[in-house]
Amino acid sequence: MVKSVIYTLTAIALCLVLFICVEIYLNKQFDEFGGAIDTLYKKVEDESANREDGYAVKKMWQDKKSKLHIFVPHNDISYVDYWLNETCGLIYTGDYDAALCKLEVLKEIASALPGSYTVRLENIF
Repeated sequence: MVKSVIYTLTAIALCLVLFICVEIYLNKQFDEFGGAIDTLYKKVEDESANREDGYAVKKMWQDKKSKLHIFVPHNDISYVDYWLNETCGLIYTGDYDAALCKLEVLKEIASALPGSYTVRLENIF
């Protein structure tokens, strides 16, 4: 009986540690991505962004998403891909006003998405 309680408490503690580590990892990845989006936003706002700036953010996202597939559903990652591809296309054509709108959406996604996977009561039930 005592062993069962100890094993159960150990399993619960290990799960909590795992969930906390995943949450820290996700926050770090999306903070870095959000920072890149902010930098791109400033360049687009100044109308000094070019195709390479957009593709640099896109490459950064490609590197991150290969690891994020473990923790984040594919639909959410595809959603970011969609908005990022549209943004890069608009920057390429020089439509900076529309690109700013897409970047606003990407900024919101980068800030809200990690919160969807934190260990909170509303995410559990």
